[in-house]
Amino acid sequence: MEIPVVRNVLEANDRLAESLAAIFRAKGILCLNLMSSPGAGKTTLLERTLSDLKGEFRMAVIEGDLQTDNDARRVAATGAQAVQVNTEGGCHLDSGMVLDALKSIDTEGLDILFIENVGNLVCPAEFNLGEDHKISLLSVTEGDDKPEKYPLMFHISSVMLLNKTDLLPYVDFDLERASAHARKLNAEIHVLPVSCRSGEGLDQWYGWLRRARATKRG
Repeated sequence: MEIPVVRNVLEANDRLAESLAAIFRAKGILCLNLMSSPGAGKTTLLERTLSDLKGEFRMAVIEGDLQTDNDARRVAATGAQAVQVNTEGGCHLDSGMVLDALKSIDTEGLDILFIENVGNLVCPAEFNLGEDHKISLLSVTEGDDKPEKYPLMFHISSVMLLNKTDLLPYVDFDLERASAHARKLNAEIHVLPVSCRSGEGLDQWYGWLRRARATKRG
């Protein structure tokens, strides 16, 4: 039996998400919702992406976290626009938070908006933020059974980035097993092994970004 309060919260969020999606469509902005557990490497991925592609795209980031502006300061150091949203203990961002944060971003001529969600493998997957794609990160230090244990996040993601591949010699992680779990949930998911530290595999990620941006531009 569905709990009415939960249903009402999700329905209210979805209405605002539709408004956000309409804004992104009208302005031609590719919006990506980055999700992972804490420490998987979302901020490091953004630092590399923003630095490597800043001559190609105009990008901005909405940073979601429980407390502090540490990640927003790291992102802003690349020269990209960054807005911090502190959830004060909340386990995810919602559409209202994103809509408020968007007021602090100059969206004119913006190509890509990244939303770095709160580190959590459950709640962020349940809340639509008006994004074009959900992107999940899975670190090889976490275990290759995470897609099987947390199926919703990987079922709804367009891309799964398997991060920290430079640590594979030192951890018990099977890339093929993790990929198989994810593809069983979502046959269309793009699985991209990367190392944000060494740069290995990032060209594949950048290629996917370019194609997604071109599709958004129409």
